[in-house]
Amino acid sequence: MATPDLDSAPLKVLMHGVSGRMGTAILNGVLQVGGVDVVGGVRGKIGPESITVPGSECVIPIFTELDKALSACSPDVLVDFTNSRVGFKGISTALSKQVHVITGTTGFSSDELTKLDALANNFAVGLVVAPNFALGAVLLASLARIAAQHFDFAEIVESHHEAKLDSPSGTALAIADALVEGHQQQFLLASTEKETLPGTRGADKDGVVIHSIRIPGLLARHEVILGMTGQTLTLKHDTINRECYVPGVLAAIRKVSSYRGLVFGLEKVLGF
Repeated sequence: MATPDLDSAPLKVLMHGVSGRMGTAILNGVLQVGGVDVVGGVRGKIGPESITVPGSECVIPIFTELDKALSACSPDVLVDFTNSRVGFKGISTALSKQVHVITGTTGFSSDELTKLDALANNFAVGLVVAPNFALGAVLLASLARIAAQHFDFAEIVESHHEAKLDSPSGTALAIADALVEGHQQQFLLASTEKETLPGTRGADKDGVVIHSIRIPGLLARHEVILGMTGQTLTLKHDTINRECYVPGVLAAIRKVSSYRGLVFGLEKVLGF
């Protein structure tokens, strides 16, 4: 597929997971900007075969099978917000049809990411995988990387709504990687002499302890606590609503066609 000319025609986008919480929020946000044309949506459950955009005469066709949607809509970019099982299969299908892909789906294994990277390179298309599309969350990871070199202990507390599918969050894992990269050696790990309830100290990722909270009333919060003798530093980001992801998704949509292969993390798209 030829790289679209951004100056002459809108980018044609197909939404994979269009009826989910994230899919709905991203669809509504993308429809408010120019230069992007949502040509269709895919959902897993049977329902109405189209969505009428409020305040306009635009009608978006809805499919239950990605193959049919790709053939009928001929998108430039697939935007995927599903789950790791559905996402891996759908992304693989889109890449093999020379469609660029951006995804906020988390839970992919390193082996799956390697396979997707190879597929994207083989078909000469771009693939952006971002654990989080919120600018503040990306900045949090970057700040954590900088601060990590000065502290000996690091822990992460990530809190999400009760319906989140995976734990810890992909963002928490990305922040842990940033901390390890910034520290450039193993963090010290404080262990208790007796753990009365197994698991209460959290999970250990290369010396970074991660705690996951799942409870109604929350959307997303990531808190990094760095410690050394006599002081702590806390970095925190709260997601108030899903609208915050739209600018990051749009930035990725507009740049993905310039890539070949896998680009991991919104920070690379934004040039951090």
